[in-house]
Amino acid sequence: MAGSRGPLVLGPMLRYIGETDATVWVETAEAAVVTVEAGGREWRAPTFSVKGHHYALVVVDGLAPGDELPYAVRIGDDAVWPPVDHAFPPPRIRTIDRSRPTRLLFGSCRTSVSHDRAGNASNGVDALRALALALADGAAEWPDLLAFIGDQVYADETSEQMRAFIAARRDIAQPPGEEIKDYEEYAHLYGLAWSDDAIRWLLSTLPSCMIFDDHDIRDDWNTSWTWQEEINKTPWWHERLMGGLSSYWVYQHLGNLPPSELAQDVVYARLLETAGPDGQQAGELRADETPAAELAAAEVDLTEPIFDLARRVDRHPEVYRWSYRRDLGDCRLVVVDSRAARVLDPDHRSMLDPDEMSWLDEQLTGDVEHLLIGTSLPFLLPPGLHDLEAIDEVLAEGAHGRLVATLAERARQSIDLEHWAAFNEGFAEVFDIVMDVARGNRGRAPSTIVFLSGDVHNSYLAEVTDAAERHGARSRIVQAVCSPIRNPMPRAIRVMMSAFARSLVRPMRFVAGHSRRVPDPAYPWLVTDGPWFDNCLAEATIQGPDVAFVWRGGEVRDGDDLHPVLTTVGAVRVPGGQDAGVRIGESAADERHTVTR
Repeated sequence: MAGSRGPLVLGPMLRYIGETDATVWVETAEAAVVTVEAGGREWRAPTFSVKGHHYALVVVDGLAPGDELPYAVRIGDDAVWPPVDHAFPPPRIRTIDRSRPTRLLFGSCRTSVSHDRAGNASNGVDALRALALALADGAAEWPDLLAFIGDQVYADETSEQMRAFIAARRDIAQPPGEEIKDYEEYAHLYGLAWSDDAIRWLLSTLPSCMIFDDHDIRDDWNTSWTWQEEINKTPWWHERLMGGLSSYWVYQHLGNLPPSELAQDVVYARLLETAGPDGQQAGELRADETPAAELAAAEVDLTEPIFDLARRVDRHPEVYRWSYRRDLGDCRLVVVDSRAARVLDPDHRSMLDPDEMSWLDEQLTGDVEHLLIGTSLPFLLPPGLHDLEAIDEVLAEGAHGRLVATLAERARQSIDLEHWAAFNEGFAEVFDIVMDVARGNRGRAPSTIVFLSGDVHNSYLAEVTDAAERHGARSRIVQAVCSPIRNPMPRAIRVMMSAFARSLVRPMRFVAGHSRRVPDPAYPWLVTDGPWFDNCLAEATIQGPDVAFVWRGGEVRDGDDLHPVLTTVGAVRVPGGQDAGVRIGESAADERHTVTR
């Protein structure tokens, strides 16, 4: 992706945002110092390298809450952003302001194909791009943060452009064929995902946070012990995993970290600690004072530290935490790794290992108005599907003999029965913690506790039923799902997913309830709104005790594929606080407003 765009290869991307600081990420064509200019001040950082690629993360600090500062980026002496005659508004750094409503966008599953008629015919309109165009035109309210909750890139389902790149550098007749093989191909894949002009502008001016899901590495990643044993026998898997985790750290994870935590990161600390020429710290190098050759010689190569981390994480997931926390005014967002931290021991399966569970336990407390939990896989699946996965887990672990276990394992892998329901031990433990928060046993109970998820290629809202009357909860406990941003589900599967949310709920509960081995959920829930199957991006608007959700997609009108119009797929308002006890389907129906097109 380098070459044609001069010194700036990819970005800038506005990543972390707080009340007084922010970070800006860029990929450059060569070693350099990157400068961010805003409000008459400058902040700079030198690049670091990974596998011959060059990156920088510029910390912008000393800001004030509610600042809205247009900014520009230089690489060395070259002004690179915004471009001359840019068709979009100037990018800006907009810090968190507690006095305004919090607007959080979220969604998952976005393929990178063209935005012309052919791309829209095969994969539908890109909801992210439709929103970008609407924001640029002033046709939508400005959000505070965009949370990508999985499958930002598809390493196992490549586009025509990506396949052409792969074929130009290796023999696709050899494994892994047209799938991503290594770091170099991942770097190109991220470039394809983020290079469209509208998307690039949006990511330069709207803060974002991210977490991986399976397709960022490969479908069914860490589904089971059997899956892991089988994939490790392939000759290409180790290189894929190393490239996937290493590129994820660079392109996605690094920007999730608050500036206050960068020095504590085992990889980034190497950059901060490395001395430059004449004993200068790496962050003190000046582009106007340091020759290019000296900059290149002083650039810190993080290839080995990052790949060493990936190797250690593969063997011992507890050595590094991909989960993180963001504070947004009176809201707390806790984003949980539900892929790499799994315990796959057949006798002790859990979505989270003990260290990760302990960390999550510490983050899930009250004394915030709203507690948001981001997990790529829905915590509360449609009830019928939850029961199916719980039944399959029991069968796959040998409850009814080896033959049945083999068939159940095949089903688990072939139809993705590997969500929280298929790791019941961890599911039950997290649910108990959440209910403890909702009861006010960990500080003042939040008005709402909301799980934000994607993955399942349909969108819906679910809620724990009679949370106050049955369980003593003082918070509404809600699951909001938004998927896909751009990767629609086949129509035949849509019918099945709708059935698991509605008509199959009682039959599946009957089957699960008559098995002594399949656990009954301690806190039942129902899908209250949806499912919707459109490509869409969701927004949660938080004001006072209430949360309003709206799912938006894009629609091509008058044949103009490159300029889709933003449309509403669904909308729901969830009153918080004491309304936790309202029975779904009775008086709560008067509070809930849903719009579908």
